[in-house]
Amino acid sequence: MISFCLALVILFAGYFIYGKFAERIFGIDTNRQTPAYSMNDNVDYVPMSWWRIFLIQFLNIAGLGPIFGAIMGIMFGPAAFLWIVFGTIFAGAVHDYFSGMMSIRSKGASLPELNGNELGIAAKQFMRIFSSLLMILVGAVFISGPAGLLAGMTSGYINVFWWTIIVFAYYILATLLPIDKLIGKIYPLFGIVLLFMAAGILIALFMNDAPVPEITNGLSNRHPDGLPIFPMMFVSIACGAISGFHATQSPMMARCIKNEKYGRRCFYGAMVAEGVLALIWAAAAASFFGSIDGLQEYVAKLPATSNTGAEVVNVISKTWLGTFGGILALLGVVAAPVTSGDTALRSARLIVADFLHVSQRKLINRLFVAIPVFALTFIILFFIPFSVLWRYFAWCNQTLAVFTLWAITVYLCRNRKNYFISLVPALFMTAVTSTYIFIAPEGFGCNMLLSNILGFSITMLTGILFIYYRNRLYKKRISSF
Repeated sequence: MISFCLALVILFAGYFIYGKFAERIFGIDTNRQTPAYSMNDNVDYVPMSWWRIFLIQFLNIAGLGPIFGAIMGIMFGPAAFLWIVFGTIFAGAVHDYFSGMMSIRSKGASLPELNGNELGIAAKQFMRIFSSLLMILVGAVFISGPAGLLAGMTSGYINVFWWTIIVFAYYILATLLPIDKLIGKIYPLFGIVLLFMAAGILIALFMNDAPVPEITNGLSNRHPDGLPIFPMMFVSIACGAISGFHATQSPMMARCIKNEKYGRRCFYGAMVAEGVLALIWAAAAASFFGSIDGLQEYVAKLPATSNTGAEVVNVISKTWLGTFGGILALLGVVAAPVTSGDTALRSARLIVADFLHVSQRKLINRLFVAIPVFALTFIILFFIPFSVLWRYFAWCNQTLAVFTLWAITVYLCRNRKNYFISLVPALFMTAVTSTYIFIAPEGFGCNMLLSNILGFSITMLTGILFIYYRNRLYKKRISSF
């Protein structure tokens, strides 16, 4: 329990210390008018209070990842705690904060436009397609997951098909209506449920004196299938440490924030809150069954077709929190992906609208953009299995984070700011994603040695390209004097 408590303290300290450091590097301007006022359209650009934006941002980014990903990630051993803590502080929160603040400075521009501004027109065109498809993929994943959980909670009354239709119908409304009409009103309720779930599990950890694994017991790989910690664990635990999906959500809140001084609370703070959520569930999963080995034995007995994360959440919630508390906890687990799925499709609409230059003030224009998005989501949802969707979502998610980190690095370099704050995580995540695609079964399926060599080579190449860009930029500045 000492390692777990220390990890919580470090996460909170990271917000106040490293978060302030990131804010100082960006250089906020409290007198600068934000897009919420300069471009107010009462649909997507709507001024809202910082606490409401924080709650929406937290719920947007806290999908299935920090819960299910943390549960699967802890099976690698206590090393998962280190990745959640330091990944959140030095990578994920930096990624979320700078992408959000860059969007504020760019009139609430969506992620492809931000990345394209820094990485070039080719990157912009690629990111428009890649991020749009990822948002649709996220929408499909986060319809299927909650529908399955809700069907289990209402067994014999409403089956998975009808829950899928209900969740999808809600997503359509959330995508089309002004942000303060549905999302701005229903998220506080979802937030209360999600926070209750996290607080309930945290209290239960201490009351039951649960045997949380200690880092001092060793960081060796404990995964039952022998999957390597690098890069597998760093992709399994995505949303609880760093996630490219978050940067697609930050511009949505950048269009609503009233003052740049609230950026650290809403962007960096929301990521730290998600790190805490992931840490709680990683500890709970490892301790509830007596040990990491106990968790692995429980998972091994589950049917191959079952949703492992959902089953673990279900048994922990009902046992530790009782029937009523368990239901509320499960509702919290449902609320997390629902409040990511709806805004994912909303982000898809905004991304497409941005590059087509279609104003979203009128409902007919929103329908023009959204109907193809809904149609593609429907096709993916009903024709591709959830397990396949999740595997490709995980890698695409982290790959998107790589592009965003490099865009942030170029932005900071171009503006003569300390770019090392994003350069280091950019290099690390490049190594993770490139190595993963070579070694993973859904990738090229290469052996470990070859995958590491190829991943390291790609990382070195991107680093060299950045140095080349930096040197050219410096020479251009000198020649301009």
